[in-house]
Amino acid sequence: QVRLVESGGGSVQAGGSLRLSCTPSEATYRFERMTWFRQVPGKEREGVASLVWRLVDKKYADSVKGRFTISQDNAGNTVYLRMNSLKPEDSGMYYCAAGTRSGGAWNLETAYSFWGQGTQVTVSS
Repeated sequence: QVRLVESGGGSVQAGGSLRLSCTPSEATYRFERMTWFRQVPGKEREGVASLVWRLVDKKYADSVKGRFTISQDNAGNTVYLRMNSLKPEDSGMYYCAAGTRSGGAWNLETAYSFWGQGTQVTVSS
């Protein structure tokens, strides 16, 4: 089964930047929608940013608009999440999720069949 492989998490001070990457374990596999979620202990997983392959359709949580950018490589495989002006409240485990449908609510966990193992982001004040 195809797996999603994430990388790029780490620790950074407030105001800093990180870039997360998510790549399917099979290079030729392509999903319709890929989304980044994040979760902190005691809270539900929340959608952060999402994109639909081949379309100019990017979604962002209100809390990250203007600071985070989701993008995709030309081959349509690897998805990136560029995070600028990071705040302590951005800390959490970030998960990459992929689905085979482009429609529907982008920030619902049930819309995704494939998940990465998560990468930790810690922002200190």
